[in-house]
Amino acid sequence: MNRADNVNPAMLAWARKTSGLSAEQAAGKIGLKLSTSATAAEKLQALETGQVKPTRKQLEKIAHAYWQPLTTFYLSSPPDAGDRGVDFRQHDQAIEPEDAARLNALLRNLRARQRMVRSLLEDDDDTQPLPWAGSISNSMPVKEAASRIRTQLGIEDVTSFCQRQRNPTDLFSALRRRTEELGVFVLLVSDLGSHHTAISEKVFRGFAIADDLAPFIMINSRDAKVARSFTLIHELTHVMIGSTGVSAPAAPTNPATPEEKTERFCNDAASEFLLPEESLPTIAKQTSSDAASAIISGLANRRNVSEPMVAYRLWRAGRIPAAMLRELLGLYGERWKEMRKQQRAGSSGGAAYYPMQRFKNGAALLKLVGRALRANELTHTEAARILGVSSGTVGPLLKADT
Repeated sequence: MNRADNVNPAMLAWARKTSGLSAEQAAGKIGLKLSTSATAAEKLQALETGQVKPTRKQLEKIAHAYWQPLTTFYLSSPPDAGDRGVDFRQHDQAIEPEDAARLNALLRNLRARQRMVRSLLEDDDDTQPLPWAGSISNSMPVKEAASRIRTQLGIEDVTSFCQRQRNPTDLFSALRRRTEELGVFVLLVSDLGSHHTAISEKVFRGFAIADDLAPFIMINSRDAKVARSFTLIHELTHVMIGSTGVSAPAAPTNPATPEEKTERFCNDAASEFLLPEESLPTIAKQTSSDAASAIISGLANRRNVSEPMVAYRLWRAGRIPAAMLRELLGLYGERWKEMRKQQRAGSSGGAAYYPMQRFKNGAALLKLVGRALRANELTHTEAARILGVSSGTVGPLLKADT
């Protein structure tokens, strides 16, 4: 039997615990069976203590069950926990260990893809550092930060810009295109390659890698389409202040740590960007949730943005109290859950593979990979790793219609 002799048993135990699986759960996923000599969990314990070496087939199953690359199990010590930068998320409840493990795996994957892209750009003599990356501070006035972001994106009148778009999807596409033209790679990802490993928007909404050559923004594709524009500008703000990290939905809480203050600043800058103070109609402080909801709905529809974002903006502008914001966010959350149920019930299958992969990767990343392949600067295997697809699909993906 072909055994993986150089595996570090301590890494087997670390990877299982990191994945949030008990010994019994992990044994079941790996396919270990009860026998007359030992239970499945005891067999796993023997692997984790080094009493027994796993077979290569078992190691592949372990890697798949724990969302780890095979190389992890040959390391002498655990890798960085997701290489996620700063965790800017504020949670009212703890994240399940399994979700945390999936997120760590997803962020490791994105970090690896970003490093490959940066390496490509470093080898290009025409590539210059992005002067706007890290150019603003989270100590400056929010209005000034939002104004600088608009200037970088070439948007003079954001109200007209938002209202010119036909719908929220068009607004996101327009903002994404301008963001990519700045030199940012904008991806939409929510799983580890299968819907079985999907990560909820409650676990993470976005992730930014602040870099002066290859900044990356990842948006959770499971989140509502109408929320993506806010998340994009929020993550772009992280890049512009030079802060790498993972973000979750905005929470109406008082920031107590430097990380929470940075997250508040990015939320405020993104909401000011999309709904600048001078563009808001004269709205008195609301005392009725129904009246506030009607105002919020009207603004959201006219600007092609989400109601939760408008509600957050009105709270920060002093138009609604925090208690009302929490109430409204709860209502919006319940409505979104019901919409997701209906969408799943009415779904007749996924979108076509190649158009969906093109959308997820974005025009900027596809263009760079295509150019590097033509110049023999990348192999198809390397291109596949950057794009998060199998090597056999790289050619058709790059040729597919948008």
